[in-house]
Amino acid sequence: MKAKLGMSPIAWWNDDLPELSDDVSLEECLRQSRSAGFTGMEQGRRFPSNPEEMLPILRAADVTLCGGWFSGTLVNEELAVNKDRIAPMIELFKAVNAPCIVYGEVGRSIQGDRSKPLATKPRLADDEMKAYARRVTEFGEWCAEQGMPLSYHHHMAAVVETEPELDAFMRNSGEGIPLLLDAGHLAFAGGDVLRAIDNHHARINHVHVKDIRQSVVDGLDRSRQSFLDAVALGAFTVPGDGSLDFGAIVQRFADHGYEGWFVVEAEQDPRKAPPQKMAEIGHAELMRVMAAAGYTVETEGFPKG
Repeated sequence: MKAKLGMSPIAWWNDDLPELSDDVSLEECLRQSRSAGFTGMEQGRRFPSNPEEMLPILRAADVTLCGGWFSGTLVNEELAVNKDRIAPMIELFKAVNAPCIVYGEVGRSIQGDRSKPLATKPRLADDEMKAYARRVTEFGEWCAEQGMPLSYHHHMAAVVETEPELDAFMRNSGEGIPLLLDAGHLAFAGGDVLRAIDNHHARINHVHVKDIRQSVVDGLDRSRQSFLDAVALGAFTVPGDGSLDFGAIVQRFADHGYEGWFVVEAEQDPRKAPPQKMAEIGHAELMRVMAAAGYTVETEGFPKG
């Protein structure tokens, strides 16, 4: 089985908490990640928005674009609005041969609002979840028809956060909307990561290997503290530096025959957790558990020739 290892630039620049950002260029971010061994990078705010600019940067850094976040609003806005917003991203991702676009629901979400405690996250009634799941499926099918598959990202403080919410979304949605399984977000929400992989492996097309610091998560006052408060306190980290057993998690993916990207997405304060050092820790741990699970990790970055 083959796997590819990528990173998210959120370790260097945090879009929601600018104070948790390193003052480094895109080129330096890519250099640090590649020197740690990663061959892919998800899109971040300092990436150019056209392939003519992006491709030379990726080529020079010897990395590929392995995904990127789209802020979807299908829970409270029409398909047409989201189609218009994602269309340029689809064309860009096709031009640079990215594997998928990560769909993150921000409609009604409190993930970017530090004034809203975790306990006040939005919740959908059963009929709302059914309608939402159908709408996201239709959107996913349309994006695939345009040549770029989506990957649905369950997320803390959003309408699909907990394991029961993920199960309900998956039950009411269709194959037209694949799943991004994020170990850290599911564990933070109190879910069972291995059980979720077992239940939904047939639809998983992208993986975020985010770790958590369980002591930080357990110490949160969810009636007062927000998702961004948790991030600032260090709730997330890279594999090998946190509380999750990525040996077991990666083995479970292998048991179900998953092949593709495993992306380290771990937002932290770069002053307390230097991104290059964290990248090296995460890469070393992933290489260890990948070998144990029988994966061959691809080492090619930007395609030659």
